[in-house]
Amino acid sequence: MTHPFLDLPPLSAGRFAAIEDGVARLLDTRQDVLITQGEALLPLEGAIRAAAGPGTVALNVITGPYGQTFGNWLRDAGATVHDLSVPFHTAVTAEQIRQAFAEHPEIDFVSLVHAEAATGNTNPVAEIGEAVREHGALFYLDAVASVGAEPVLPDAWGVDLCVIGAQKAMGGPAGVSAISVSERAWARMAANPNAPRRSYLSLLDWKERWIDAGRTALPHAPAQLEMLALEACLERIESQGLETVMARHRGAALATRAGAVALGGGLEPYVYEEKDAAPVATTLRVPSGVVASELVARALEADPALPLAAGGGALAREMIRVNHYGPDATLAAVQSCLAALGAALAAQGLAVDPDAARRAAEHAWR
Repeated sequence: MTHPFLDLPPLSAGRFAAIEDGVARLLDTRQDVLITQGEALLPLEGAIRAAAGPGTVALNVITGPYGQTFGNWLRDAGATVHDLSVPFHTAVTAEQIRQAFAEHPEIDFVSLVHAEAATGNTNPVAEIGEAVREHGALFYLDAVASVGAEPVLPDAWGVDLCVIGAQKAMGGPAGVSAISVSERAWARMAANPNAPRRSYLSLLDWKERWIDAGRTALPHAPAQLEMLALEACLERIESQGLETVMARHRGAALATRAGAVALGGGLEPYVYEEKDAAPVATTLRVPSGVVASELVARALEADPALPLAAGGGALAREMIRVNHYGPDATLAAVQSCLAALGAALAAQGLAVDPDAARRAAEHAWR
């Protein structure tokens, strides 16, 4: 049998390089861009293990679960790690970063998640990047959830290692990811004797065998279908316009936040301040006596495809996530989620106003 996904001609080095160039345009960067052949955890871990080691003193910012993971990787690599944790319902500030530098002037590496889809917050990377540049540390950023939903500008913000994935706001595949790397980040990796080599985690192997070799011969067979999906995703964003795509995500976040407040039933935004709320997903706190995971399960009974989820781990009791990203960054998706949550709350005897929620969402979207 034949199928559009089968028996395709091999992906050429030139086409692979052109897709990397598309990522560079998306990020408005002149840094090297490498598309890694795996989900974003691959370059996220690979970059930390390449750039950090026993001599590294890291400031690891924790505004959600991924920040905790980065701290674990840094410690495993031998780095001395100073964690800066803030409540998950808020964001870190540049002033807090500067205070950490004042307390630990030896810090030479900063790890930060731009937007935490798991907790619904987003951090002011432009301001933080200025503080990091002033201090001279290497700046590592997880922009997997933020890219496509809000600006991600490695060059303008002084980010040395910026990792993205296409599976959220970009509306693309999860099987490939990308990282932009500054010259000083490459130098830090080259000077690190513990940087992975001859390993799937090795960024330096790809640099030497692909980038330094002129991007004329691929080191190994790429994930062809995922690469083609990423190419189509980038073309769609370029066709629609990045500003248009980001505006849809901003609209979805504002509509969800306003609609949830108007719905009643005790729902309230989990992230207190609107300025700290991520455009990629909105988190909601359930009222006392209601278990978030049970409420979500009831809400999904009528339509399991709704982009609703309970928080992870301990947050499953108190947090709901409305994952309005990619194709779900629409007013219709937001209103469907609010209607389902309203019905689930009403089934538990709580007073809700679905019409008010619908009107509030429509008004906020505009």
